[in-house]
Amino acid sequence: MSAMGDAFIDVQGLCKTYPVGGGLFGRSQTLRAVNAVSFRVGEGTTFGLVGESGSGKTTIAKIVMAAEQRTSGEVRVGGLDPADKDRSVRLRLTRLLQPVLQDPYSSLSPRLRVGSIIAEPMRIHRTQADAKAIQGRVAALLEMVGLTPAMARRYPNELSGGQRQRVAIARALSLDSRCLVLDEPVSALDVSIQAQVLNLLKDLQDRLKLTFLLISHDLAVVSYMSDQIGVLYLGQIMELAPKRIMLPVPRHPYTQALVAAAAPDEAQSLKNAQTVIRGEIPSPLDPPSGCVFHPRCPRAEQRCSTEKPVLRELSPEHWAACHFA
Repeated sequence: MSAMGDAFIDVQGLCKTYPVGGGLFGRSQTLRAVNAVSFRVGEGTTFGLVGESGSGKTTIAKIVMAAEQRTSGEVRVGGLDPADKDRSVRLRLTRLLQPVLQDPYSSLSPRLRVGSIIAEPMRIHRTQADAKAIQGRVAALLEMVGLTPAMARRYPNELSGGQRQRVAIARALSLDSRCLVLDEPVSALDVSIQAQVLNLLKDLQDRLKLTFLLISHDLAVVSYMSDQIGVLYLGQIMELAPKRIMLPVPRHPYTQALVAAAAPDEAQSLKNAQTVIRGEIPSPLDPPSGCVFHPRCPRAEQRCSTEKPVLRELSPEHWAACHFA
């Protein structure tokens, strides 16, 4: 993979499988959710993983956050292994990295006031001297995300969706975390609010020197936020490159289709390419042979159904897994 300076998140050869079925009458199968995925996230940068639902994006995020155990491969976050069982390592990892989840309606406890929601991590990790210090920190965090300190007395059901997601961001920052995992952070919000939340995240990243791992099905969101982009399909990286290189000249047919769908202006530059893909992503229980994308690829040939393409560097920092890229 291409070098990115100091990598805060380093994922190499990551695989995740799940046993499915079995039992008295069932046939045991293996679901391969993530298959040999590698990427590096430079400190202070944003890496965007984009792909359709079922491509394995959230599984990768869960492994990075230690919410799932990997089957094989190597993962490091700030030099720490998320699979390490040592309690001190897990505590350090929790303070280094925090999630901002997709749905602010369900990620915040309806029984707690906003102030208690933001203060809870600080109480658990004892990062503040006393209750007064916690209260001051909560007020500062609310102001940092564009809310007033008075919001601390409200319950989540008294807030709009955008306000709730700002509270979720404040909670994620309460431990002075250096990295946020953003799992579809704006997909549950109104379109008019999405840009505000994305701009807030970019502003916080610049001010606090944060590292972001962004998960999204929306290439427009990923292209706006990211420095580096990985295109994921059925658990495999199809294309990997810095945004400035990939978006003007996408090399993989799947990336070309995503760009054409997300940015009509850029689609004009691909007018001579066949970029329309049809059908649904196959089941990971029964992935296609050869190139996993070939049943939907407008450029597929016989070779694609039998020979798996290698993720190869086509030009400096630009990787793609396609026989004809």
